[in-house]
Amino acid sequence: MKWWGSILLMIIANVSFGQESIDFSQIDERVQSIQAAPPDTLAKQLTANYTTDLQKVRSIFKWIAEHIAYRVRVSPHSSNSYSKIAFHSETDDTSSVLKPLNERVAEGVLENGVAVCDGYARLFKTLCDYAGIRSEIITGYAKTNSNRAGAKFRANHTWNAVYIDSAWKLLDVTWASGYVSFSNDYVKNFDEFYFLTPPRSFIRDHYPEDPQWTLLSADFTIEEFKHTPFKYSGFAKYPIHSFTPSNGIIEASVGDTISVELETDDVTKDLVVSDSLFFDSTLFVQVGRKDSVQQLCKVVGKKITCSYIVASASVEWLYIIYNKEVIMRYKIAMKKNYTAAK
Repeated sequence: MKWWGSILLMIIANVSFGQESIDFSQIDERVQSIQAAPPDTLAKQLTANYTTDLQKVRSIFKWIAEHIAYRVRVSPHSSNSYSKIAFHSETDDTSSVLKPLNERVAEGVLENGVAVCDGYARLFKTLCDYAGIRSEIITGYAKTNSNRAGAKFRANHTWNAVYIDSAWKLLDVTWASGYVSFSNDYVKNFDEFYFLTPPRSFIRDHYPEDPQWTLLSADFTIEEFKHTPFKYSGFAKYPIHSFTPSNGIIEASVGDTISVELETDDVTKDLVVSDSLFFDSTLFVQVGRKDSVQQLCKVVGKKITCSYIVASASVEWLYIIYNKEVIMRYKIAMKKNYTAAK
């Protein structure tokens, strides 16, 4: 990291990605038939037919997402709620102590077919190394549905950066591969959003220990990251330019009115503010409980505003539902004077 500076990262962060216009269907179909093999052999098989680094990276990324399953660890303290895949370190296999750690972990992942985020990231880098593609393993903090308010802010996830077309780009093969369901089962479900994600979108739920790896030209502090609302992957689907409140924690008392505003190019979409959700644990469809919604919405220009009335001291979360999809979540903190009065 010391041999190149933050200025370079700032410059390359603004390079246009453009992968949305590229058809990866043939690459994605081809990886389905390629079987696991030692890392050097697998890297050759995955990249042999391609001439560009973008094609090679897509092949490696898609193969890992399709062939490696997330290793779910059941905890007696875990809550019954959906969470993005969390962080655990892979076991260091001392039987092949002479090999680099990345390769040892990659071999174990390929042999067992399962991994946690550290294993996904090390496997991706190992295959890129054999393919002659520069990549890095990034450690940092990821916002998940299981993050608790007040929990210690520390590294809990690992992802990658890859150098393509003279620019560093971000990706997360763990989160792209699937998710852990309501019933704590791993569900394979490829998410295109986490392949070469633009930095301004990636920062919504990933903050690196080394701030240079935000790849953003403007400073974006840890405090800003910690206090913004939690954004679900659906947020990136819509042309939302701004939102208020900007702070993810809202202090309120029973009877208070909370106004939530979105600025968007498409004001015809339906906006709902709800203090509760119910979950289909099989399909994991999120739907706002209409009986919990107390709100009045209005549209002025490109802004949609909904007013929500706090009906109970038991309200903990406020969910923002746009076009029938949950896009954001706020934490409701009951005011101390109200709590003391109760």
